[in-house]
Amino acid sequence: MMRNGWMILALGFWGMALAQDGGKLYAQYCAGCHQPTGQGVPGAFPSLVGLDPLFKDPKGRAYLVQVVAFGLQGPLKVGSFTYNGLMPPIGQLEDEEIARLLNHIGASFGNRNPQPFTPVEVQKARERRLTPQEVLKGRPTR
Repeated sequence: MMRNGWMILALGFWGMALAQDGGKLYAQYCAGCHQPTGQGVPGAFPSLVGLDPLFKDPKGRAYLVQVVAFGLQGPLKVGSFTYNGLMPPIGQLEDEEIARLLNHIGASFGNRNPQPFTPVEVQKARERRLTPQEVLKGRPTR
């Protein structure tokens, strides 16, 4: 039993380390629009607060990877605001970097991602290349 406890603790620290490392990626690629607080700019850039349902759903997790890798374009309703802009793709990031970025978002802004993203999960979600419009069409309803 003690060994399992140590493994869980080690995985938790690993997930936190990945999230911290992802903070630099967030600052570089995301904070300019979504703000350092993740609150976004109402009417211009959506908030990243309250993404827990997407982090808990396999389709939602794939969608988040695709948003980062392929971008997003078209009308998007988040809360009481509708956004109709373009989020550019950040597809130049490696699978591990996208995992770290999403782990940071999932551990920040009040989000509670229970399962860290892995590079393998990211690779699988980005196998099929999508346009930003196709990513929007695949958005799970919340």
